[in-house]
Amino acid sequence: MINCLGSLFQSVDKVYTLLFLSILLYEVIKMLTIRENNFRNEEQYITIDSLVPKNHLVRKIENAINFEFIYDEVKDLYSPLGAPSIDPVVLIKIVLIQYLFGIPSMRQTIKDIEVNVAYRWFLGYSLTEKIPHFSTFNKNYERRFKDTDLFEVIFKKILAQATLNGFIDSSNIFIDSTHIKASANKKKYNKIEVDIQAKKYQDMLDKEINEDRLKHGKKPLAKPDLSVKKKQQIESKTDKDSGMFFKNEKEKCFAYLSHTACDKNNFILDFHITPGNIHDSVAFSDLYKKLKQNIKHPISAIAIDAGYITPYICKTLLDDNIIPAIPYKRPMTKQGYFKKYEYVYDEFYDCYLCPNNKILKYLTTNRDGYREYKSNAYDCKNCIYVKKCTNSKTNQKILTRHIWQDYIEEANHLRYKTEVKKIYQKRKETIERVFADAKEKHGMRYTKLRGLQKIKMEVSLIFSCMNLKKLANWIWRDTFGLVRRTTILMNFHIFYLYIIKMVPFILVIGTICLQTEVNIKNDIHLY
Repeated sequence: MINCLGSLFQSVDKVYTLLFLSILLYEVIKMLTIRENNFRNEEQYITIDSLVPKNHLVRKIENAINFEFIYDEVKDLYSPLGAPSIDPVVLIKIVLIQYLFGIPSMRQTIKDIEVNVAYRWFLGYSLTEKIPHFSTFNKNYERRFKDTDLFEVIFKKILAQATLNGFIDSSNIFIDSTHIKASANKKKYNKIEVDIQAKKYQDMLDKEINEDRLKHGKKPLAKPDLSVKKKQQIESKTDKDSGMFFKNEKEKCFAYLSHTACDKNNFILDFHITPGNIHDSVAFSDLYKKLKQNIKHPISAIAIDAGYITPYICKTLLDDNIIPAIPYKRPMTKQGYFKKYEYVYDEFYDCYLCPNNKILKYLTTNRDGYREYKSNAYDCKNCIYVKKCTNSKTNQKILTRHIWQDYIEEANHLRYKTEVKKIYQKRKETIERVFADAKEKHGMRYTKLRGLQKIKMEVSLIFSCMNLKKLANWIWRDTFGLVRRTTILMNFHIFYLYIIKMVPFILVIGTICLQTEVNIKNDIHLY
């Protein structure tokens, strides 16, 4: 019996080896063919529509959205008199082609449109019709579109269409920023004096500071000096709207920052453009305000990185019943000194205990919203840990605690929950992926334009194209009931087509295999 099974396995193994070799030979052995016919000068009767593949991206986009809303947005920008203008929808479609397919310049875009049948079909142009000059869009932007919200309307219209189709899931939002290299030499700059801007929440903070001081038996702070303070700032000689962005200690450049929010499906929900020297936490309030105005569905959580962990941001989110999904942030303490978390805060007595179990008592609440806790000089003078605690000449340790510190501690507490961890881990698949695609596929790594308004226009168009591309693909797949097919089904589909293609070739091999199986059965019967 054992000999019978061994012989069976050897025979089956030979069959499948033979089948594998036949497939390999099919792919390798192909006859050399030389094309002799030349149809370059042949005349044919065709339509431009028949030359565009049925699954081309421009067809999907044309099926996904109607661009006629642009006429209503620009009708007041054109005069009823004068020479006929270029169709405004055509102008917008030309620049959409540039950013959809990552073409580096408008000049190259026009050259590509001239020879690309699909692009001509998208614009509604014939094979011989002259394409507008590459400077046409720029002239129309300067004369008509510059101070309008046309590009923002296009972005919102595409996003509204995605929402209408049920593709937007705003329950969890992912926020981050990325820099866009400005068209400016980092070595050509001036140092100028600029006004220090007050915090946008300064009035609310001042009110709570005075309440906290009264609670501790202190007088309210006097009104601050109204004279505006100055600070030194680096300004580019080439692009004055850009800001010096420091990537690390050694690398820097003039840049803009795109503060962006997206959902879990990678649809960009909104964005805010600032110079490269504006911190993420400063720009957050403007972006968050836009999100609250435009998103009608409730938001359950917002994933942010360490640059956004401030008392005000944590307070804002938690007060709105939104979970801040934040990462671990290392303490910013000098090496060799006690970390701040090694000092224990006693909420009941409102004091701190140092590692040597000595009390740091409340001293005051300053204008920045921080409570100050100070140690006893006598206790510190004779302490064995004084060198690890402070380098003060008076041998006294001062700790600060923001009046909104409880919100940061609550956010850190939520950070350990499994659901919050999963939300934060999605950042690499959502907002980071959005930035990667924008830079690698749509030309957002650097800009050739100058001025904040032009950068806003460019980013609006890039993000509009990214949303439009995803929207068009998903609608097209839904048309055939194929949206978000599983990998298994896709692999099966490919394998099925491959087998159908090879059927004529393997019929002979299949006959040989069948004959071999008959021989195996005969051998078994003999055993």
